[in-house]
Amino acid sequence: MAGIPHDHYEPSSNGEKWLHKRLPIVGLMYDALFIPTPKNLNWMWIWGIVLVFTLVLQIVTGIVLVMHYTPHVDMAFASVEHIMRDVNGGAMIRYFHMNGASLFFVAVYLHIFRSLYYGSYKAPREVTWIIGMLMYLLMMGTAFMGYVLPWGQMSFHGTAVITGLFGAIPFVGESVQTWLLGASAVGQPALNRFFSLHYLMPFILLGLTIVHIWAFHTTGNNNPTGVEVRRTSKEDAEKDTLPFWPYFVIKDLFALAIILAVFMAIVGFMPNYLGHPDNYIPANALVTPAHIVPEWYFLPFYAILRAFTADVWVVQIVQFLSFGIIDAKFFGVLAMFGAIAVMALAPWLDTSSVRSGRFRPMFKWWFSLLVVDFVVLAWVGAQPAEFPFDWISLIASTYWFAYFLVILPLLGVMEKPLATPATIEDDFKSHYAGTGGTKTIVSPAE
Repeated sequence: MAGIPHDHYEPSSNGEKWLHKRLPIVGLMYDALFIPTPKNLNWMWIWGIVLVFTLVLQIVTGIVLVMHYTPHVDMAFASVEHIMRDVNGGAMIRYFHMNGASLFFVAVYLHIFRSLYYGSYKAPREVTWIIGMLMYLLMMGTAFMGYVLPWGQMSFHGTAVITGLFGAIPFVGESVQTWLLGASAVGQPALNRFFSLHYLMPFILLGLTIVHIWAFHTTGNNNPTGVEVRRTSKEDAEKDTLPFWPYFVIKDLFALAIILAVFMAIVGFMPNYLGHPDNYIPANALVTPAHIVPEWYFLPFYAILRAFTADVWVVQIVQFLSFGIIDAKFFGVLAMFGAIAVMALAPWLDTSSVRSGRFRPMFKWWFSLLVVDFVVLAWVGAQPAEFPFDWISLIASTYWFAYFLVILPLLGVMEKPLATPATIEDDFKSHYAGTGGTKTIVSPAE
């Protein structure tokens, strides 16, 4: 697909020309900074810079924490307490890192749901979406392994529960679990593995972030209308876009400043609000916490994992058809990972010819229900696995899969979308009447 027509970097001085011939780094930076960006982007397009900033924050604070952390089952908990009490600024650095994970997931969930609403996963951005889903899985793995490192009660027993899920894989589950832990149970080999991977994976995530940015710079940004930037000429493209610098950089930095103000207030006044008090108790394999729960950002998928018990008829049918190979435990594992997989398949499950949810009346209602459903799953994931929470989680899990596998494909056939603007310029002018111009619309058929 041809890029958006715009001015490219042209070296002027002899030094710039010399460098540009050998390493065109300045040109790459120029094109990234002055890339034409749809002028009608709203405030939901700020989460990219928040995610990049938070990733850098996590890497920097993580490196500092590693300097004082001891990855040994007898000393890990004490080393974290040493960081909190004896290292200059250690408590603040740890709270930045600990709450930075929560900020990371707040931003990524808002980023994902914004993309789902405005159809940012549709052609030609399918590869960008898949890379984003891979980044999300990597984030989850990194966060889980980081939660193990304090070696508190919830870290230890949460690790035992989550890694035990791999034991549910038919035939090879026990071998996979032993390979993952490095032993038959959670102990020193597991701590070594998770510490190494937790340190390594953010750098892989940083590399994927660069590829993700490269991917959407190639296709161009989506926008609230879903209408593409005109590529017929440089003049038409300029009517639909503004350069990323200074307009969107300043907007993003302003939004980042507000978000960081809230983040600093949480770190300063309520740093342990999102944590679990049991994790301030040293790990003890002989004492199991009354209620084992993961961090809040895993709760929706933890609820899906627990929803499909042996008395659910779908599980019973699958178990019968598979001759008992897929039992309730393994079905729950498949459901948990399947909940992410159906999101990744959204570009092919959504059959509507209209990209943005702004012009899809029926879609808006079903999508709003999906957002509520996600919140309900997060809430019920923190509750005991008993009535009525088991029924609520089952209903909420069913809707999650129904939305992607049934509702989204059917809406493309049944729904009658509203007319969309002919150009981004028309949409921009319709919201800012002072610029003059009239609003031109086209029907979806056109």
